[in-house]
Amino acid sequence: MASTGRKHLVRDFNHFITCYLCRGYLIKPTTVTECLHTFCKSCIVQHFEESNDCPKCGIQVHETNPLEMLRLDNTLEEIIFKLVPGLREKEEQQEVEFWKKNQPRENGQENVRCQRLGLPADVGGDYGGGGGGDDDGDDGGDEDYHRSDPQIAICLDCLRNTGQSGENTVTDLMKRFIRCSSRVTVGTIKKFLSLKLKLPSSYELDVLCNGEIMGRDHTLEFIYMTRWRLHGENTYPMVLEYRPRIDFG
Repeated sequence: MASTGRKHLVRDFNHFITCYLCRGYLIKPTTVTECLHTFCKSCIVQHFEESNDCPKCGIQVHETNPLEMLRLDNTLEEIIFKLVPGLREKEEQQEVEFWKKNQPRENGQENVRCQRLGLPADVGGDYGGGGGGDDDGDDGGDEDYHRSDPQIAICLDCLRNTGQSGENTVTDLMKRFIRCSSRVTVGTIKKFLSLKLKLPSSYELDVLCNGEIMGRDHTLEFIYMTRWRLHGENTYPMVLEYRPRIDFG
């Protein structure tokens, strides 16, 4: 006699896929590495603006910068999207609508392409060392993977500390203004800067916003929402500073 398995409803899993803070489904689930509790990214970031403790268990996550102890859980995100029909489409639509409302006008500025894998392109299109002829006659086969992503404009300024060893060997970018996917991470920006500045392997870069060092996994969208806009900065583009230093590790 064949056994019939019990059908599980989505609500059976709600304890595992809902946010302790907002009580909704986890959106961009982000885990606190110190205690492994998971929350919506926007919820936990907002919480850490007021406290350094985990909102669920009360453990101190970090003495000064708890955001460094957050990690996105992409696997859990995919599981939630499969369990809850229509959730992915709803969130993507809300994200598009948000960036439409908050994205500045181009003001006649040249539309800058975002390169494959999310690497930003300089205004003027000189990223990657390609000749001018490479941009002529683009067809569908060369379209960028991140072209449909929400875009963000940033300015990259070199921040030099007086007396920092080796800092004088680093020059400013020829073109400081770039436009790229809002999903680009700080780690990708560091790689971009290292390539453009031709830094030796002994150098490391810190990327800062409003004087605070940003984590490698922070996206530009995350920085814009939690550092730039939250602190009352309404000017465009968003300014990020990079600080070269020698890695003695």
